[in-house]
Amino acid sequence: MATRAGTTTPFTSRSTAADVIAGIDLTGRRAVVTGAASGIGVETARALAGAGAEVTLAVRDPAAGDRTAKDIRATTGSEDIRVAALDLTDPASVRAFTAAWHGPLHILVNNAGVMAAPESRTPQGWELQFATNHLGHFALTTGLHEALAAAGGARVVSVSSSGHLFSPVVFDDLHFTERPYDPWLAYGQSKTANVLFAVEASRRWAADGITANALMPGGIQTNLGRYMDDGQMGLFMTHLRALLGEGTPLPEMSFKSVEQGAATSVLLATSPLLDGISGRYFEDCNEAPPHQPGTNTGVAPHALDPEAAERLWQVSEQLLD
Repeated sequence: MATRAGTTTPFTSRSTAADVIAGIDLTGRRAVVTGAASGIGVETARALAGAGAEVTLAVRDPAAGDRTAKDIRATTGSEDIRVAALDLTDPASVRAFTAAWHGPLHILVNNAGVMAAPESRTPQGWELQFATNHLGHFALTTGLHEALAAAGGARVVSVSSSGHLFSPVVFDDLHFTERPYDPWLAYGQSKTANVLFAVEASRRWAADGITANALMPGGIQTNLGRYMDDGQMGLFMTHLRALLGEGTPLPEMSFKSVEQGAATSVLLATSPLLDGISGRYFEDCNEAPPHQPGTNTGVAPHALDPEAAERLWQVSEQLLD
């Protein structure tokens, strides 16, 4: 239901993927989940498979994908689980994936990601987090556009983060060639890009019946935190204090289970409560309000800026050309 305060649902931060998909039948629907061999990607894929969807696990490590597929088959009874290789940092890998796809695609969950990685670049010179979290998913989704349009009412779900509050997309220095590399600013920029992609995809693809939304899954202890040593945690806290402002007490750190972390992704991918809702940013299974100073929740204006969204789309096409 749409209200002036945003789109709300009966679900909360404690809801699980199983809660939000209860009673939904996805028989005959086809879904792709990137990064589906670990963390919330596994639980997202499991929920979709359990509701009857044919699910493709798009993973960098097919052996890990095969192990995950076996686990999902065992827990859901579904045999419609496929594994396909996808390296989001390699445009050739993305092209191979999209070229091999035939028929409609009803659900695309752009879930894979890297967080606070040490400074690293792809062979093209792209900063790793921007390349993985945004450019690879941009290439994948635009490459699957015809399949999404053919589905009639397809949904694209992009996993963003409250980290988007740390940085807008810095168009003058996307790849940190002019400014000192900061892993949290790089992460924040890439997560802002995830939201801006949903904004512009909504505008460009509305006539195709495609909706696109972004979300913050919540704090979950998964492999996404593999770079979180003491130094990175200290730098994160520095950015968090700057965001909150002098004198604001730090929020209590609370973590969700992976089943709870997957809930907002699954909700956006499947719930009839969100039919026609597009270009939004959700957290805790509800549309996020505008960010308020002194908090680390809500959506920043820079992430919903339609001019930035259009510019990012154009720049992304140019980089991938």
